[in-house]
Order: sequence, then structure tokens, then C-alpha cells
Amino acid sequence: MNGKDKGKVLEIENLNVYYGAIQALHGISFYVNKGEIVTLIGANGAGKTTTLRTVSGLQRPRPGVVRFLGADITHVKPHQIVKEGIVHVPEGRRIFSALTVKENLEMGAFIRTDKRSIQESMEQVFDHFPRLKERLHQLGGTLSGGEQQMLAIGRALMSKPKLLLLDEPSMGLAPILVEEIFKILQNINAQGVSVLLVEQNALMALSIADRGYVLETGFINIQGPAKELLTNPRVKAAYLGGS
Repeated sequence: MNGKDKGKVLEIENLNVYYGAIQALHGISFYVNKGEIVTLIGANGAGKTTTLRTVSGLQRPRPGVVRFLGADITHVKPHQIVKEGIVHVPEGRRIFSALTVKENLEMGAFIRTDKRSIQESMEQVFDHFPRLKERLHQLGGTLSGGEQQMLAIGRALMSKPKLLLLDEPSMGLAPILVEEIFKILQNINAQGVSVLLVEQNALMALSIADRGYVLETGFINIQGPAKELLTNPRVKAAYLGGS
């Protein structure tokens, strides 16, 4: 994959996040190199989604620092973070059900003004997801679950992200669709988009990732190259069915 030797695209330092009096993240630190796929795995409630929400500006740490391409974006507003090049595909897809596929994709390009470049991006989305082109004028809410996930990722790509945050892209999908989505994520990454992936399917996530972090009740307790985590006894027992 491209660019893994060119420095860090994302750096998280001593991230502490609270919901009221409840502490969700306890001083976690990690990084994503340019061109990498990095995955966060862990049980429900471990803090994975909170981490993505904090990177995308939807939650504020106290304390903690989020750096993107070396710049401190800890207190930057979410829409500005999108303009900087970070796009978040949340859990549950959250497409615009009453808009067509084409309109959903156009909404993903709301920060851009060059119509020709936007059209080129749409064609690139269709290269990744041919089914979206077939359903261009179909309402988003009438798509299958897998197609909606494709649309959610395609909409994110329309903003030309440097870093893609993905929260549970395999949720609710049949195994064959999961494999298809993950192959497409690898293709997107190979074109230069760094990826921070939150995923319950730890086996699938680690199989495509370069590195991984295991979150447990708001702490990073295990980290390392994805291939090593696949053979780590604790990870196998807790997240890979002991296989």
C-alpha cells in the first residue's frame, strides 16, 4: 500500500473523554501512518465509537490532543475537520433515505465547488461500487443493507478524504457482502486513503489491517502489527472465538 513511510496522518495523545461523570476513554494514545489501515477492536462499550467521534470533532476530550497531518485539530469544528480531509462513516450508515443515490453522493461533495472534479469523483465511486450506478435514481431508503453501506462509504469518498473513519461497516451484512465491502476498502486504501477502522468482526478487520489496537473499557491494553494480533492468545480467546 502507498505512503506508509511518509509519516503520521493521525496522532492521538492522552485522550480522555467523559459522558457526564462517566469516563469513556482513559488516556489512550495511538497513531495512523499515511497509507495505513489501522483497526480498533474490542467489545461493545469499550470506547471504539467514542474514539472515532472524538477524532471527527463530535466529542471533546478533557484532556487529550488530536493531531491531523501534524496540526492540532482537538477543538476544530466537525464541518471544518471534513474540509481538512477526515470523513466519518458512522455506525448504522445514516444515509438520506428520502434522497436518491445520486443526491446522497452529491451531498458528500458539499464542501467542493469544482463540478468537473465532483463528477470525476462520482465516477471513481462507481468504479468501486458499480451497483450504485445501476441504482442512481433509486431512493436511498429502498436499497438493501449492503447497498446502503456502499452508499455511505461512497458518499464519504465524494469529499476526497485523506483519512476515512469507518464504524462497524460489516454490521448486519451477510458474510459474502462483508467480504465484498472489505475488498473494496483495501482498494480504496491502495489509492492513497488512510483508514481507521472500528469493527466487531475482529478476524476480518485484522486480516486487512496493517496494525491494530485492542480497546477494553476505555484503555488500550494490546497493540501491534495485525498479523501478530491474529496469533496473540488473549486476542484469539476474547475476539477470534479461540480459533
